[in-house]
Parts: sequence; structure tokens; C-alpha cells
Amino acid sequence: MESVNCTGTEAALAECQARPWGSNGCDHRQDAGAICSAADTSSQRPLRLVNGSNSCLGRVEVFHDHKWGTVCDDGWDLQDAAVVCRQLGCGTALSAPGSAHFGPGSDPIWLDDVHCAGSESNLAECQLSAWGEHNCGHGEDASVVCSGASSAIPAALRLAGGPGRCAGRVELLRNGTWGTVCDDGWGPAEGRVVCRQLGCGALLAVAPGTRYGEGTGPIWLDELNCTGDERDLWECPARPWGEHNCQHLEDASVECSDSNVSALGTLQLLDGPDRCAGRVEVLHNHMWGTVCDDGWDAADAAVVCRQLGCGTALAAPGGARFGRGHDPIWLDEVNCTGTEDTLFECPARAWGSNNCYHGEDAGVICSASGMSTAAELRLANGSTRCAGRVEVAQDGAWAAVCDEGWGPAEARVVCRQLGCGAAASARAGPRFGPGPGRTWRNRVSCVGTEAALSACELERRGDAACGRRREAGVVCSGNSDGDQVRLVDSSSRCAGRVEILHGGRWGTVCDDGWDLLDAEVVCRQLDCGRALAAPGGAQFGRGDGIIWMDEANCTGMETALSACQARPWGVNNCYHGEDAGAVCSDSILPEPPQLRLANGSHRCLGRVEVHHQEEWGTVCAHGWDERDAEVVCRQLGCGTALPASHGKDFGAGPSRVWLDNVKCQGTETALTECPASPWGESSCVHGKRATVVCSGSAVSTFAPVRLADGPSRCAGRVEVFHSGKWGTVCDDGWDFADARAVCRQLGCGAVVSAPRRARFGPGQGPIWMDNVQCLGTEAALSECRTKGWGVHGCEHGEDAGVVCSGSGIADLGRLRLVNGSDSCSGRLEVFHDGRWGGVCSEGWGLAEAHVACRQLGCGPARSATGPTRFGPGGGPMWVDAVECAGTEGALFDCKVKVWGAQSCAAKGHAGVSCSMATDLELGSSEALRLVNGPHRCAGRVEVFHGQQWGTICDDTWDLKDAAVVCRQLGCGTPVSAPGLSQFGQGSGPIWLDGVRCVGTEATLAECPVKPWGHHACNHVEDASVVCSGSGIASIPRLRLVGGLSECAGRVEVFYNNEWGTVCDDSWDLSDAAVVCRQLGCGVAMAAPGSARFGWGAGPIWLDDVSCTGQESNFWECRAKMLGVHNCHHGEDAGVVCAGNSSSAALRLADGPHRCAGRLEVLHDGEWGTVCDDGWDLNDAAVVCKQLGCGTATAAPGRARFGPGTGRIWLDDVACAGSEDKVAQCRARPWGHSNCNHGEDAGVVCSGTSRSDNTRVRLADGPHRCAGRLEVLHDGEWGTVCDDGWDLNDAAVVCKQLGCGTATAAPGRARFGPGTGRIWLDDVACAGSEDNVVQCRARPWGHSNCNHGEDAGVVCSDTNVTADVQLRLADGPHRCAGRLEVLHQERWGTVCDDSWDLSDAKAVCRQLGCGTAVAAPGRAHFGQGSDPIWLDEVECAGTESALAQCRLGGWGQHNCNHEEDAGVVCSGPNPLPARLTGGPGPCAGRLELLLNASWHGVCSSGWSSLEAGVACRQLGCGPAQAVPGGAQFGAGDGRDLLEGLSCRGSESLLLECQQRDTGPGPCRLGAPAAVVCAEPKGAPPSCAALVALLALAMLLSGVLLWLVLTRTCVEGAQAGARWCSGDQSASAAPFQPMGAIYIPAEGEAAEDGDTEMTQLVKEEDVAP
Repeated sequence: MESVNCTGTEAALAECQARPWGSNGCDHRQDAGAICSAADTSSQRPLRLVNGSNSCLGRVEVFHDHKWGTVCDDGWDLQDAAVVCRQLGCGTALSAPGSAHFGPGSDPIWLDDVHCAGSESNLAECQLSAWGEHNCGHGEDASVVCSGASSAIPAALRLAGGPGRCAGRVELLRNGTWGTVCDDGWGPAEGRVVCRQLGCGALLAVAPGTRYGEGTGPIWLDELNCTGDERDLWECPARPWGEHNCQHLEDASVECSDSNVSALGTLQLLDGPDRCAGRVEVLHNHMWGTVCDDGWDAADAAVVCRQLGCGTALAAPGGARFGRGHDPIWLDEVNCTGTEDTLFECPARAWGSNNCYHGEDAGVICSASGMSTAAELRLANGSTRCAGRVEVAQDGAWAAVCDEGWGPAEARVVCRQLGCGAAASARAGPRFGPGPGRTWRNRVSCVGTEAALSACELERRGDAACGRRREAGVVCSGNSDGDQVRLVDSSSRCAGRVEILHGGRWGTVCDDGWDLLDAEVVCRQLDCGRALAAPGGAQFGRGDGIIWMDEANCTGMETALSACQARPWGVNNCYHGEDAGAVCSDSILPEPPQLRLANGSHRCLGRVEVHHQEEWGTVCAHGWDERDAEVVCRQLGCGTALPASHGKDFGAGPSRVWLDNVKCQGTETALTECPASPWGESSCVHGKRATVVCSGSAVSTFAPVRLADGPSRCAGRVEVFHSGKWGTVCDDGWDFADARAVCRQLGCGAVVSAPRRARFGPGQGPIWMDNVQCLGTEAALSECRTKGWGVHGCEHGEDAGVVCSGSGIADLGRLRLVNGSDSCSGRLEVFHDGRWGGVCSEGWGLAEAHVACRQLGCGPARSATGPTRFGPGGGPMWVDAVECAGTEGALFDCKVKVWGAQSCAAKGHAGVSCSMATDLELGSSEALRLVNGPHRCAGRVEVFHGQQWGTICDDTWDLKDAAVVCRQLGCGTPVSAPGLSQFGQGSGPIWLDGVRCVGTEATLAECPVKPWGHHACNHVEDASVVCSGSGIASIPRLRLVGGLSECAGRVEVFYNNEWGTVCDDSWDLSDAAVVCRQLGCGVAMAAPGSARFGWGAGPIWLDDVSCTGQESNFWECRAKMLGVHNCHHGEDAGVVCAGNSSSAALRLADGPHRCAGRLEVLHDGEWGTVCDDGWDLNDAAVVCKQLGCGTATAAPGRARFGPGTGRIWLDDVACAGSEDKVAQCRARPWGHSNCNHGEDAGVVCSGTSRSDNTRVRLADGPHRCAGRLEVLHDGEWGTVCDDGWDLNDAAVVCKQLGCGTATAAPGRARFGPGTGRIWLDDVACAGSEDNVVQCRARPWGHSNCNHGEDAGVVCSDTNVTADVQLRLADGPHRCAGRLEVLHQERWGTVCDDSWDLSDAKAVCRQLGCGTAVAAPGRAHFGQGSDPIWLDEVECAGTESALAQCRLGGWGQHNCNHEEDAGVVCSGPNPLPARLTGGPGPCAGRLELLLNASWHGVCSSGWSSLEAGVACRQLGCGPAQAVPGGAQFGAGDGRDLLEGLSCRGSESLLLECQQRDTGPGPCRLGAPAAVVCAEPKGAPPSCAALVALLALAMLLSGVLLWLVLTRTCVEGAQAGARWCSGDQSASAAPFQPMGAIYIPAEGEAAEDGDTEMTQLVKEEDVAP
């Protein structure tokens, strides 16, 4: 049979329609099968929960008719969820969320109106509707959260590393282990869930990126996607537990309102020594972010200090002085006058709009911080950093301080600020040589006790030079204990973590700015040879205690580390994960062995022998055990001791027995640390000798290791052989101890460095190991602890490397320059194998020269020369090839080919001229350079003069000047001569201005110019040049490939006759904007990286591109030099431009409406279809987004909406789902497919749902049912164009707003032109839709209109003032409770968004309940359970009914019942209160005013809850006591009120429950009383009362004052009675918060604008 087509009701297969018997086109590979259920159809159905983080929470799906389908949430509740959890064995039900909480399904909706009792064993036993019968969409899919097994749900949530339990790093407890949460997708919704779950109030801020430090242990959750309403964090959709692609650098954090962080407000200074100094961070949109330092100055800092109450501003450092932030950069170009009260009053760019990176984060140092501004002060030209000429930072350069008035007091301040001890002398004159040429503008006068020079009295003296060149100098005593350093936590004293002694305490050094010159000083100070490496990142383990030094900046010539420039002692922005280390050359020298294993087949097994007094001897086996053997194996780096040690015989050995009775604990690092008999004393003359077998001898059991892609077998990327494959090792936690195991296993000597981040290039194949944790004593890498083979969260960009001493690379640490004018210029030579040899000039460039100059301590490179400049040289050519990025600290950090491979084709020696070499003439090619461009022949022009590089001003700068520069540099002809710092602003001096070349000169020195340094420019005007030799002029030079149009794809540039790609490092929209502009493709829409448009081929030409976004040509952007990068093609950058006109041409055809149908795209003027190969919900999601149709609910194929005609334009579409347009997705080229129209793809969007709740409003009309139509989209209100606008369209709007039928559909901005976006155009409604967005229209935001064409609507329901029925539910009486309104014969609630007292007034007035007392939100009177009818109600407060207020559309909201609004009205019986019979107004017997009579309250049921409310109403603070037994008298005998019951949180007694409240006999109690905490300042005596009434007495006259005084004094003498009768019964002495008001007698009717009220006075109603 073939083509069988059954209806499903046949009794036998033979009854079904099919082709004739035996007629088919098949073979047996296509044989059909069937799976039948083993039980009756009424039995339990398969059930599952999907899209949750584990199997016990998610969307409910049931299996029926061979398909999985969902359950509608109509009537879905906790009883239904309980059955699901029971059936799945997932414990009890925690919640039963609806509304597709775990995402909409895409299969049939099988069940609706499920009704379980909760006791059923499976869902099939519940009352169910017929299979497939429902009135739902997938937006109503039901879900369940079960308690699960103990491993399913964490036991706890906490915030760690913060100032308290309500702020910190988010951590979850699972399986007994605390772990973190990755910040991918982390936002305010997730933060709200955390704060709610912990009971920590509202969300203050969320913070990605280790704001509270890196966590440890597993990363439990990633890609959380909460709605914000979940009860627990683990209810949110997320990746499965433990699955992630993160590191602890991405640990998410939260700050809640109940933390003390909330006291900081919206501005704080972070990572400084205290709250008054640090990096500036501001709070916006629930996220802390930084401020860019563009234009940041003292005026801005002054405002910050004032806002924080931190005194005056001492400094406004930029350049991430206090470390780089992790969060958004919120503000840029802040421009304060300095008089503002807050930073937010200052002009600045829009929030989040900047052209910065976190290396430009702004900082502030305020006077209240007590922090010195030592970074702004230095002592120059002295023998140490604590002696020299005093210089102060001024306008970005150093300026000398004149000695006018300079003395010991000023010197003491300088020494204190620099942490240099006491002042030894205050010198003046030329003692420390001539100054920098600039003079500090201030004359200084100190007391001597100030913390910083800037805190002394300053007097402006102008810019004049110091008289007779007398500049101030200081010699400080220094700090002797600062001269002690050590290297720890390594096997050698000449390698390890750097620690320095200061103030009697050892502390570490931060790795900020730490480089080989700093390490060189440490190695010299310890007499350990030269520095080989300067590792940071705590590669020798984390220290503890204080971090003494940060930003050390040594020249390499200092005799001690303490003599180097650095931040003040103890001032840093680091943690111990940044501890610096040093590796000196003496650490790799082999030390004479003191222990060995002899006579074995391997160095790790044999007879134990020790070396003592120049003689080898054995160890007696007497008492020898496994603990002793363990120490031997550890000391030899042979792993652990094996049990086979006992009984092995490796011969007798030497006659000398050195040790006997050895008794180790097993933890010692060397055998000589163990207790034993004295050396040579032994009774073991003929006894057995100690032997050891270590695990390191079992070589065959180790996983083989190799070092790949390095210069030798002893340096390279670490690779391990496992399961028949070579794979790499991830660098997470990779350090020297791990590298030591590799070098030992390979027999490659000691460790020189342990580089991370794929230093030797990314590997391929599996990543076998991650989080390697070696002790350093293992014999092989596979002996170390690790996660497990193949378990990791890394990429090959994180491959670990090792450099061992056996590679010989350490010899590159010894360089010299010969045949030059001095030690900083000449031919480069390396010392190896006892001889000096050269470096091949092939490939030698400025990047390599920079590294050589840096290593030699000669400053940046001025030029990289070839073999002719400094002579040919003799001797061997030791280094055949060097490839540097330019940022390395030494040549051995670069990629090198070493030691006489003799493949140098050029046969010439490389040379270099460094910036510290002797000065050059301007006519020399080495005195001129182009910097910050992609090539040495394009960039900012800089000239060398006065031992310093400086720029040229662009005044009169043109192509003729550029021609001379290109000629002098040998770079061809000029292409352009841009000004305005096109290649970035320079620093240092501006040397030349007014350059006027003819264009034929040979060098710039021949052109007329102003004198050196004479100019009227700033660095914004720096001149630049682009020469033809840069290759930038090649045509074509830029293209986008691999996309669906010429305006989207992988970025490729043409250089050196070859197309190449651009690396995505720092690639962003600013870079993409320049590409789009240059290609004429409009604005940039996206800047995807990670080879979004496929991997390129050929060279990677550019890396670290940094455009401002304003450039007209891509080559004008800053970047590394052409071809210099650290990337692979998996990081190729892409661009999507808006200029792709075909991207907007999209439609869904032959569906029920515009948001469902067959997908068709317009290309080359022709509509065509899309093939369904690979078509899925991600692809459909992009279509729905592009059409403004909500989310995708289905992505049907197989021509679900009928086959199309014409071309099949696209095939194999592969969208990520985050794109804005289909044209941004990957696909085959246009028109390439292997499909037919039977495979046309379709899309169904959520915009088809009848529940679409896009908000609309009618603005600027006479009432809410007439006006200009506005719609809310993407959080922004916009208008609708009147093209094609008619009554059918208007009818849908009127229906949506509940405003009756449409009477008119005016256009031409009848109700005035709107503002902002025009969201919709060409709207075409049938008139039957429920929501205007269900109508066909152009995509959101696409129109050809202006606001003069805004559409309007007039609806029939103009009587908008008709009353809406109201009630107040679940309150103490009818005048207080949850507000409910009647609409469509159903009661529903009102959302509390913008709900306030004005809205409550209209409600109270309509209900006849007096005036409004309070307008509580957050479901104060409990949550409703019916529809939420209204949201964002806006009343003026004068309306007589709620219907007269501005109301949104019925049922349109973004709320849940936790936001139900409430109202408390004064009511017909407002219950004024008083305390009587006590010593004052805040203590006594409670009485309430009821029906014009005062009544006591029965103490039966009276508690501290009711007493607290009474005190609060009276303004008397909290309740202190609730006395019983009629302590304040029994009253006047009237019946007492019963039935009053409070929760304790109410503000007024009338808010308490008053059911059946009324006078009663109170048989079981006495009158209730309370003692409140009297408010501060309450008058305790008549004297105080007289003082309060003094002004009234003066106004009333002397006579009244005498009468009152006499009366009060007599009253006090008679028993301390209060004045004016029984004052104890009066109201509180001040107006209490929430007091009840009633109109005064004879008062006019209440006016809503000027309500005149007065307190109820007891004397008016007293009996």
C-alpha cells in the first residue's frame, strides 16, 4: 500500500483510501510503522513540564493523538497543579502560573477548563473538556511549579559579599553547595524577584559583572528570564541547572531598598579608600553605571562632593584612576558650572549616549576622604622617588613649584603626601636640575599638618617662570622598612608573589601597570639576576592582609621597589586576585640536589639518598613508613608515594648512613624538616635501607602532554592526549603551580611563565581540562585535580600556555643596542650561548621596536630600522623572526623563532631608535611619525623635539603639507590631510603650528613654521595624514559579504591586493555606523561579532577598531596596525545597515489576517516565498517583530497557507531570534534553493490573538472618546497616519476603548498635530477586530507621513460623565477598602499605577463617604480575583464621580492583583480619638467619638496592635504600654465600644475592622488605655504651654496674658492640672498625620480646589 489516507473511524486498514494494491514508488527503507498504547484510552495520559530549569517546573503538556499539546489556563489553579506534581512524582505544588509563564507552546491546545479536586492521582481523573475544544491561544498556556525532589529546588538564596543581607552577589544553594548566577540577560525583573524572595523591599539596582567580587563553586543558573512577578528565583525560565557559558567574572548582583546601599541615593564613589573618593557611579533604570571622563574637570567634581556631603573637590581624575567599572556608561560630556546642587542638574549627553569605554571612567577625590592626591604630585630628578624637584600635575602636564615662601612646613606636607617619611630638607635652586619648562600657577603656604599640598593655602601667581630659575625641592627621610621585599609561594626564592614590608607589616603589590621594569627592580634588589617575567593575576596564589602598593611605575634603574613611583602606601583599587609576581633569571638555575632516588629505572623510584657534607649517604629503613615516603615524593616533584615502596630492594648503596629513625608527619616540604636521629648516628649498619616508589615513576599511566605552536618543544600551548585525541587546557585558574607540573612532565626545567588567553594561538578539537588545581609537586599534569575530562565552560580563546626554562626563551631577556648614538639606539643584539647575536630584520616593525625599547627602559620606539642604518653586524643571527602586538613587556612575550634556525631571508640585522635616544633633527625620518592609524603611513602627525614627541596644529594644514610628510617617511603620495584630531587627540606638547609647505620640500624642516611650541591650539586640532603607502587608497577598499544584501554581512577590507576581515574586539555600533556611511547604506542597525555572517578566509587585517562614529571613511578610525591582531576568524565582525531597502518588503499572505500566513519577501521588484528547510520559531520570531505582530506562536512549513507562486527567494534561513529584520539573518544567497512551493514557510504571530492589549488613547479632544489617535509601542506614544483611514478603522478604536460606535474618522490632524513617532500607516481594518493592531498596516514606524496627517476618531459614547458603579471591598466598612468598578456586568479592580489622593477623592465623593484620607496601593485590602478593569486613572480631585476622570481603555493594563488600588474615606463616622485621665495628651484612657458622644473602648480583645494604631493616629509615636485594670479611671460609666480589631499597620482606627462595633456592656473587661511615646518637644508643663502660646498672647493683649498665667500657675499648685479646663481630653498639641476633618458649622459646600477644613474640637461635642 502507498498514499494511505484514513479518516480514523475505519474498522480495518483495508477500508482506507489508498493507491491500487501493489502500485507504489517505494522501497523497504520507507516501510511505515505504528506504536499502539498498551492500555485503554481512558488510562493515564503521558504528561510533562517543559521550558523550566528542571523537570518539576514548566509549561504543562499532555500527549494525545500522537502529539504533545498544551493546557489552557482557564480555571487553572493550585488544585490542578497538585495533581500534575503528584502524577510526575514532583512533590507538592508551589504555584500554578498561567499566561504562558514558561513561554507559549507551538503544538495543539488539548485541554481547557480543567477542574481537579486536588486529590486525584493523575490528570485524566479530573473533570476535563473534550480533547482539542477550547477558546484559548498559546498566550494562555498553563504552567506548574512543584516542590520537586530535594535536588530539584534550591534550599536557599542569599546575597553575598555585600554590606548586608540585602545587597551583594546572588548565590543559590543546591545539592548542599552554594553557587552563583550568570549575568547573561540579568535585569530589573530578575532583581525584583530576588528582593521579594529575601524580604528585602523593592529593587534598587541590578549589577552585572562582579560588582561584589567573584564567587566560587558552580555557576548554577544562566540566561534567567523572569517576568518580575515570580515568588522564587528558580520559578523563572532559565537554562538547565549548571549549564552555562560563563565565568565568575560574570556573577550577577542585586541591591535592594532595605540594604544600607539605599542610603547612598543615586550617586556614589566606588573602589576608593572611603565613600568620599573613588570612581563616580550613578543609578539609572535600576542599574549603576559610570561617567565618562570626556570634559570631566574640577567643576564637575565639586558638584559630586557637594551632593555627597564630602567637602570640596581635591581632584577630578579620569582614565579609570579607581579601576574600570563593569556596568553601563550612563553619562558623557558632563559640563557643570560648579554651583549645581546635584550632578543631574548639569548639562550632559543623553543617558547611555557616549563614545567611551571603561578605561575612561571618571573619578573624584573630595577633601573629606582624607586621601592624599599623591598621583598629582611627584619629586623629579632625585636619586629616589622620595627626593627631587617638586612638580605638580597641571593641565595634563607636569609643572614645577617655585620656591617663593618654600620651607620646612611645605616640605613636611610633600613627604607626608608621598608616603616618604619625614622631611630631611627643603631645598631650592638648581640642585635637581632644570624643570619641565612649565610653572605651577599657585604660590603655596602650609601649616605643616595638611594631608596634601592641595589642602594648603594657595595664592594665584600666574604662569610666569620662577625667579632666577629657583624651583622648590625636597629630600625626605624615606621609609627604611619599605626597602625590604621578598618573593613567596614558589619553590625558589627568586620567583613568586611580590611582598613588601612597610610599617612593620608585609603586604602585596597590585598588578595595575605592573611590568618587566618593575620586576627588574625586584630581581636586582634580591640579587636574583634579571627579570624574566612579571606575572599578574595572582599566578603565585593570592596573598592576604594589606595591599601596600598599586600602579608601581619603575624606570628599571631603581635600587629598591620603594623608590619607584606609585600611589600612596595602602591606597589602591585592587583585591588579592590582582597580586603581582616576579620571575628572576636565577630561579631557573638548577640547584645542587640534596635528595635523590638511586638505582631505580626512573628518577621517581629507588633507594633514598641524601647529600650532606659533600657526600651522598642512605637512610635507614628503621621506622620508615608511607608518611616519610610522601615527603620524599613531594620534595622531588614525583607526585605521591605508592604502596609498592615497601619491600622493594634497590641495593645497599653507599656505606654512609646519614639518617635514621625518620618520623615525618607527611606534610613537610623537605625530608630534612622531619624529626630524625642526629646526622650520621645510626644503628643500621647492616640493616635495610629506605626505598620509595612515587606515582611519577608510572609514566605510562599519565596522559601525554605537549606544548604546541611555540618556538620550541618547551614553550607553547598546553595540549593533552586523551581518548585518542589531542585537546587543550582552559586557563581558568591557570597558574605557576599548574605550569610546573607540565614543565616537570616534559623534562623542560623550571617555569618561566604561565600565559593565559591563547597566547600561543587558539587550539582545535576538544578542551579536555578546566580549573586545573596542582599543588606544584605532581609529576604530571594528569595527577592534578580538575573538573573532569571534557567538563568546561570555555572557548579556545582561553587556552592555557607554558614557557619552561628549557625553551631558552629566557635568554631573550638580555638585550643591547650597538652602533647607535647611545644605549637607546642601534642594532639590536641578544646574548645566547655565551655570545651576542643579531635579530633578523625581516618582518621587523614599529610594534616589535616598541617592545624592545620598553624592555630596555628606553621609552617608546621612535622608529624601527633595517640592516643599513646601524651597520651589518657580525656573529650569529640568533633570532630569525619576531611578531609582537606592541603591548608586550619583553621580546620573549612575543611570537619568536629562535637560536640559529638560519631562515632569515633578508640576512640583515634589525635596529631600533627609542624615544629616550639623543634628540634628532626635524629633517630626519626618525623625528617624524604617524600614530594611531592602521598603518605606519596613516595617522596623527607627531614630531620629536626636546626629548619628547608632540603634535602639529591643523591651522593652514593641507595636502601640500601632507605631501612633504609622506615623502619624508617614504610613504608615497598624500591621499588626505585631515585635521580636528581625526586619529585621536595626542598628549604632551603641540610643537608646530602654521606649517606652510609648497609641497616640493624634501622634509618638513624646510617648510616655514612658527617657532617650536608657539601656537594657539589644543589637541582637538591635531593634524593627520593618510599616504598612499598605507594601502588605504586601494579601490575597492570595503565590502559586506555573506549577508542577504550589499548592506549586511561580514566586514572585509582590501589591503595589499588581498581581501581580509576585521576582528570583533571592541567592535560596536560606532564602528558599524562608519561602514554603513561609507557604503551609502544608511544608519547602522547592528554590529554583530562572533562571525555572525560566517567565518572569513585570508588575513585578518584589522583589530581593536575604535571609531567615534563621525568619520566619513573607515580608514580614519583608530585601530591596531594592519595585520596585527590576536584573533581568529570565529571573531570576524559584521554589520547590518538600515539601507537595505528589501528588508522592509515583507508580508504574510493568504492567512486570516496580516499577522498570519505564508511568508513572502520582495526582492528585485518581485514577490517570492521562503523555503521551510530549517525554518523554526527563531526565524518566525524575527518576521513577527519586523511586522509589528508580537511574538511568534508557530512556524508551520509544508505550504500550510497554500503554495505560493513565482520565485523562491530564500532557503536555509537561520535566525538567532534577536534580529530586527529577516535580511539580517543568515541564509543562502537570493534565489538559491532546492525546494518547491509545497515547502513554502509560514508564520503565525501572537498579534492574531484576540487578547492583544496594545494600548490606545484619544488625545486633545473634548473627552476621552474623541480626539487624535495615539498608540503605545516600545514604551513610546505615537500617532497614526490618515492614509486610507476610514470608519472601519475608527470603529475598532471605539470598540477597544469601550466608547460605543464610530461616528467620524477625521484626518489632516483635526485634533492638532501630535509629536514623537508616527507608529502606523496604511491601516486597513475590517471593522470586526478587537484591537487596532490586529488590522493590516505597514510595519511599526514605517510611514511616508508627517504630523499634519495624524488620524482622529469620534465615538458615539460622548456621555462620558455617566456614573460608573463603584464599591470598596474587604475593608472595615463601606467607606474603606479595595476599589472595585462594575463593567460589562462584572466587578473588577483598579491598578495602582499613578493612583493617588486626587483619584481617591473622586471615589469618596461619589460614594458619599466624606473626603479621602488615604489612597493605599499594593493590594492593601487584599488582592481581588476578578478582571482588572482600569489602569493609570488620572483625576484632578474636583470630580464628583470617577467617570469624570481620564480613564484608560477598559481592561487595558500591565498589572496584576498585587497592585490593586484601595481607598480610605473619612466616612460618615470618622472615629476621632482622644486619651483622657492621663498625665498628658499621649497617655490615658482611649475614647472615640461616635454619634456625637465620646465612648470608651472595651479592653476585651484590646492589644498592642490596636494601641499602636491609636498612638499613630494621635501623632504620639509608637505605643509603649497597654495598661489594664482601669489604671486611668473607669470613665463616666457609659457603655464601652466592642468589636474593634486592628492588624497594627493601619494609620487610623477607622481603617481597623469594625464589624458589629457599638456600645456594649464589656462584661469581661475594663476601659482600654494606652501609654504612647510622647513626640519630641511635647510640652511637659504649663510653662511650656505658655511658651507655645506666646505669640497668641501678645496678639490678644496683656490682660488675656495675665489671666492665663494666673490660671495656669494656680492650676499647677493645685495638682498640676492642665490649663483651660480638662486639657487632657483635647486633641494632640499638633496636627496628627491622617487626622480626620469635618466641615465647620455654617461652612459653604465643599470646593474641591480649596477645601476648608478644621479639626473636630472636643469642646463642641462634649456632653
